[in-house]
Amino acid sequence: MIDVLGPEKRRRRTTQEKIAIVQQSFEPGMTVSLVARQHGVAASQLFLWRKQYQEGSLTAVAAGEQVVPASELAAAMKQIKELQRLLGKKTMENELLKEAVEYGRAKVDSARALIARGWGVSLVSRCLRVSRAQLHVILRRTDDWMDGRRSRHTDDTDVLLRIHHVIGELPTYGYRRVWALLRRQAELDGMPAINAKRVYRIMRQNALLLERKPAVPPSKRAHTGRVAVKESNQRWCSDGFEFCCDNGERLRVTFALDCCDREALHWAVTTGGFNSETVQDVMLGAVERRFGNDLPSSPVEWLTDNGSCYRANETRQFARMLGLEPKNTAVRSPESNGIAESFVKTVSAPSATSCENCPVWQQSRPSILMDTNDEFPDNKRYSLLPFLFA
Repeated sequence: MIDVLGPEKRRRRTTQEKIAIVQQSFEPGMTVSLVARQHGVAASQLFLWRKQYQEGSLTAVAAGEQVVPASELAAAMKQIKELQRLLGKKTMENELLKEAVEYGRAKVDSARALIARGWGVSLVSRCLRVSRAQLHVILRRTDDWMDGRRSRHTDDTDVLLRIHHVIGELPTYGYRRVWALLRRQAELDGMPAINAKRVYRIMRQNALLLERKPAVPPSKRAHTGRVAVKESNQRWCSDGFEFCCDNGERLRVTFALDCCDREALHWAVTTGGFNSETVQDVMLGAVERRFGNDLPSSPVEWLTDNGSCYRANETRQFARMLGLEPKNTAVRSPESNGIAESFVKTVSAPSATSCENCPVWQQSRPSILMDTNDEFPDNKRYSLLPFLFA
């Protein structure tokens, strides 16, 4: 049988009863749940009473409110007073700025007008962010004061004639080159030098400055072709890149890849520039790697960009002698040689960051960075990529 109990009135305990229950929960062997069951109180309610009791106020336990320590109350009151002070300060600044907006002139003029209406100099300078010392100087100026910078007029006729004489030799001279030539001529003639800013001002006033080179608009031609091929030895691609060594020299790498399996067929590294001779060596090394001492039975496409070393007549003739058919990408279309460009990014990124931590690099570095003039006395050409590609 289940006894259904009727509604019971909620019991209200006095402050002393709450304190007694809380103190009983602190006794050895007692827990919050056990004491709560003994007195018919919810464990969560007893836990809240304990917390309020530990914070140190019997009044808070009776009222059911949280206790705020005196130190926190003092800090809060101090913060309130500071906020009230800032609020009054910002209110003053806001009123001042509203009046400044009515003038709508420069900051200094607005500041002078506000000071004339009775606002303090310090407050105006702080709100408008104008130098207070400058305001003091301006307010103490006499009525007959004149700005010497604006009242000074210089005669630029002689300088303009000399500029026309320099530009007459080559109209594409910019103001920096014109200034340099005028300065050299003044040193030879024993005349005072001319400031570069003055040359720029005179050339600008007389429309003698060169127009800026217009930005090249991006190509709207969509790249719909496919660089990769299905079989090897049908299309090879080539490109170059460079990176800086520890001694400050720059290594310039020229390489050749197969557009099918993307194997690095051959490469050459030099401290010189990208020239036709290096490209020819890469061509020959790639053919020897794939065909030995024979030549390709069918022409292999040699895909490159429009660099001068690739478009040189000697390079194209040598390529046809080896059975290669030179192909150049469209102008401003690096995606047409995407395999080589991707290889450049793949090699350049780790070479600058992770070579120092590479065990192969650490072992081979002393022998690589030794003086290589004995073996390659002409242009110090040597191959570093075998250690990177290992």
